[in-house]
Amino acid sequence: MQEQLHFILNNEEITGEFNGSSSLLSFIRNTKKLTGTKLVCREGDCGACTVLVGELIKGNVEYRTVTSCIFPLAKVNGKHVVTVEGINNTGLTPVQSEFVNEGATQCGFCTPGFIMSLTWYLITHSDYDLSGAINALGGNICRCTGYASIIRSAENVINALNNGNTNGSINLHKLIELNVLPEYFAGIKMRLEKIKEKIHAGIVTGDQPVWVGGGTDLYVQKFESLVGSRIALTERLGRSYILEDNNAIRLSGNATFEEFKNSGVIKKYFPGLQRQLNLIASLPIRNSATIAGNIVNASPIGDLTIILLALDATLVLSEDKNKREVKLKDFYKGYKSLNKSEDEIITEIYFENNFKNQKFNFEKVSKRTYLDIASVNTAMFVEYTGGEIKRCGISAGGVAPVPLFLKNTSEFLTGKKIENEIIEEALDIAQSEISPISDVRGSEAYKRLLLNQLIKAHFIEMFHAKIDVKELI
Repeated sequence: MQEQLHFILNNEEITGEFNGSSSLLSFIRNTKKLTGTKLVCREGDCGACTVLVGELIKGNVEYRTVTSCIFPLAKVNGKHVVTVEGINNTGLTPVQSEFVNEGATQCGFCTPGFIMSLTWYLITHSDYDLSGAINALGGNICRCTGYASIIRSAENVINALNNGNTNGSINLHKLIELNVLPEYFAGIKMRLEKIKEKIHAGIVTGDQPVWVGGGTDLYVQKFESLVGSRIALTERLGRSYILEDNNAIRLSGNATFEEFKNSGVIKKYFPGLQRQLNLIASLPIRNSATIAGNIVNASPIGDLTIILLALDATLVLSEDKNKREVKLKDFYKGYKSLNKSEDEIITEIYFENNFKNQKFNFEKVSKRTYLDIASVNTAMFVEYTGGEIKRCGISAGGVAPVPLFLKNTSEFLTGKKIENEIIEEALDIAQSEISPISDVRGSEAYKRLLLNQLIKAHFIEMFHAKIDVKELI
């Protein structure tokens, strides 16, 4: 459906009526004929379509990588979109030059995505290191070149920029001076400020629209129907947030996975979670996927859903001016069947924040370490005094038609001592609560074994000194 959009594509200001539900990639390639950005998987998995999207946040332009093949065009309203064509002046940038020097490309379809992801890393970080650069490339897949030459290219760029910089950390103006970015980047902030004054980013009116958060699964599963529909973006409901509020942590439904991962509040209370959050999707997907979207998608193995289930989260459902609350553990009535009306959306998620003498752990097993869906995932929250559990919440994914809160297991552990015999009894109860099926991610027996082992891993990770680890495993 047509709607008024106003944004910047590379150095060109775009204003007009466009189909906001179509993909950004379609606009880039088909409308603007910028064919450097490639269409390959159309599922956000390969990274060949990666572009940068810059947004004014608190007076600064903050860029993120997104997979444009499943990114709704409407989401770029008021923002700056950068394709591989948009980073060139008259010749190759240092990033592009090193890819040529190291032979880091063969068929070339993946190359623009790698170039954009590495350029994003240089823009958004001031002190460079190879591990950070490799993490930035995590959403990009190459099928033919091999990653060694790509990693060498990244290392060469980082070494050259670090060695050539004598004025401390590298900023935007330094990147322009070093030919990493063209000169027009210096004026983007002012241009976006002027565009912002012209935009009234209200929700479209008329027939009930299709609500879209990040679209990272919706645009994979229902692409054809969505591009002909009228959509409403949850980001237009207000700025996303993750904050402490008295004895609760509150998350807006439109907060993204990456915002959750980088939140100071989450890092403060769940420091051990950062490593595991890096295993959830790729960076471009985490930049777009929303927390509410993960919950409503109702995947039996949704990672953030499993985390929030263990924390006994509450959902705030809104329809127009009406609001109601429902516990996340009561939200799933059956496979893809939800305790919500068609017009309700999740505007907020919150859970208690009494984190004295409490521990939390998340575990996930998948066929690949990175960029893979879990075979089984599970989270465990424990409030304890001395060696006794005062409150407990265990969730599990991949073992039932819905993301599952292990009610009986959690209740059994409450009031119990943390010791091997109790853990073994809890495992038996957990097995009675689950109903896994055999599929491409593993057999029923394998998934039952995995859940047992992962629950043991919770106790080993959180209470190593209180149990006999050798006996348990």
